[in-house]
Amino acid sequence: MSKMKVGIIGCGNISAAYMKNIPNYAHLELLACADIDVSKAEARAEEFGITHAYTVEQLLADPQVDIVINLTIPAVHAAVCIQILEAGKHAYVEKPLAVTREEGLQILEVAKRKGLLIGSAPDTFLGGGIQTCVKLIQDGWIGTPIAATAFMMGKGHEHWHPDPEFYYAKGGGPMFDMGPYYLTALVALLGPIRRVTGSTGVSFPERTISSEKKRGQKIQVETPTHVAGVLDFHSGAIATLVTSFDIMAGTGLPNIEIYGSHGSLRVPDPNTFGGQVLIRKGGSEYEPIPLSHGYKDNNRGLGVAAMAQSLLTSDNSAHRANGELAYHVLEAMHGFHDASDSGQHYVMKSSCEKPAAMNPLTVL
Repeated sequence: MSKMKVGIIGCGNISAAYMKNIPNYAHLELLACADIDVSKAEARAEEFGITHAYTVEQLLADPQVDIVINLTIPAVHAAVCIQILEAGKHAYVEKPLAVTREEGLQILEVAKRKGLLIGSAPDTFLGGGIQTCVKLIQDGWIGTPIAATAFMMGKGHEHWHPDPEFYYAKGGGPMFDMGPYYLTALVALLGPIRRVTGSTGVSFPERTISSEKKRGQKIQVETPTHVAGVLDFHSGAIATLVTSFDIMAGTGLPNIEIYGSHGSLRVPDPNTFGGQVLIRKGGSEYEPIPLSHGYKDNNRGLGVAAMAQSLLTSDNSAHRANGELAYHVLEAMHGFHDASDSGQHYVMKSSCEKPAAMNPLTVL
């Protein structure tokens, strides 16, 4: 079976999941890894049996590498993606696609000019949990989707993350940290977004780190830490999305619910691939529905595998975690902040195709 050879740039914590999973996909072969600190690449190469530990320049120059996964920090996502594309290789980047809309558009323009694919996390929406929900909606189990609610609310990363400062700097916050999971899932379930509005706030202008290694250090908050948004979809559905680092006592609200003309659907945590799917008809209680699709574990890299399938079969619909979807999500995240600042709805300038439903029998 044909395989696409993969290189990874960025050998931090998240790289381990990709390096573990990539060899399990039929169309992928993990050939090389690189980091600005070459010792990190060498350590990962030894840990996972990767053939080449490179500098970034060496990886981009290797003619064997077909797809490069960009696992660098968000601030340089755009610059590294453009380097990858200019080197003649397909690119797949961790979320978000870029920090700014301008950078995101630049990535899409370079990919188009070079005739290459750009993909982006999250790919959790390709997992068994959300794909089961996609199928249930597609098969009419809840009728016509009318509305949705989505909540990501907690007390902030300073309580557990060893280096939480980024999450409170410009370009951070709950929307840009976790919003991609929720918005990508909503687009997969309901289609593209027409407009958004929102209100943002900073409940605690200064945060105190309680995690090790920086316990007691102070963080000055530079970005909204509570974002309440409303989304109008082209399909006619209306959704409410709240992301917050300010909910100190926690919440019992569901991650995502979809409300249809004949029933309601409770969607698993969009930051996971599996999870429990629940459906409610009429006045009955929610009942569990068995997952119709596979990929229920931590299957990071599933979007890369689908990209490879698309390249090998010339099936454009197989490339589901694509750049257009990622840019649409990036624009919506900025739109909530813009709407709050201006006091007006933000009308989306981009659109995207609703990702094609996965075949339950697909093995990537």
